[in-house]
Amino acid sequence: MNDNYEKLFDAEPIALKYGENPHQKAFFYKTDGSANMENLSDIELSYNNLLDINCAVKIAAEFFDVNAAVIVKHNTPAGVALGKSLNEAYLKAFDTDPISTFGAVIAFSKPIDAEIAKHASSVCLDAVIAPDFEDGAQEILKKNKNLRIIKLNTSLKEIRTMQEQEIHITPFGTLVQETDNKELDKDTFKVATKTKPDAEMIEDMVFAWKIAKHVKTNAVVIAKDFKTLSIVGGQTSRVDAVETALNRACDGAKKAVIACDGFIPSIDSVQAAAQCRISGIIQTGGSPKAKEIITCADKYEIAMITTGIRHYKH
Repeated sequence: MNDNYEKLFDAEPIALKYGENPHQKAFFYKTDGSANMENLSDIELSYNNLLDINCAVKIAAEFFDVNAAVIVKHNTPAGVALGKSLNEAYLKAFDTDPISTFGAVIAFSKPIDAEIAKHASSVCLDAVIAPDFEDGAQEILKKNKNLRIIKLNTSLKEIRTMQEQEIHITPFGTLVQETDNKELDKDTFKVATKTKPDAEMIEDMVFAWKIAKHVKTNAVVIAKDFKTLSIVGGQTSRVDAVETALNRACDGAKKAVIACDGFIPSIDSVQAAAQCRISGIIQTGGSPKAKEIITCADKYEIAMITTGIRHYKH
């Protein structure tokens, strides 16, 4: 077991107001190996805040070297985008699902400026997380007395891979596994269809794939131009997950791409994608009906990439 877990309960517990619900007691443990963040506001972080911050920061860490904004609600990404500027990324992410942004947390990959702070402080958010705050930004955010302002003192690049294991305690025993830090592998990443994706489509596919990794299974992400159009997770049927994601994306799905955390389950899913004029699909591959699915994708001139990597998240 990782040394951090052996040291975990030797650390001094920080009592939280309550857990996921008011009747649950909760504590927060930090070790010497924990990432460092600083709460710059006067409002304490709740158990749920910490879960959402963790989710948002881990997704932002996937895009540590570019302008990225990640919106998370109830430990689930609600909108993710990249942009030529951080402000563009933020507005694109916000546009994915403005309703779900109510009470959400937003993580940024770069220091935020006064323009972003002005918009973020005007909507109902639980927390804003960034590596730093440019002149005036922190003061603007602090005008919202209900907003938690979190400064990351550990770099996103470091956070990206610093967690090596995950632990789940059950009545039957304790489960420990390696954290899913698997990167796309050039030896298994391949174009499966005769229809070839162009460079821009591949970039959108990789963008959507990195997000799907952090969404509960069955996860489906539809994206275009480095912006999520719909994010669906926690479904018991992957066929339903694909259809739900397409319905949410609506007309925006034209020339967009789909990322799935497992294999595309059926020809029906490809046909539904074709009806919505999806241009590309990135998926694990390995379906029992793989040949039929690839043939169907070619029929509708949908480019398909298989990664050889599954990203289940229970």
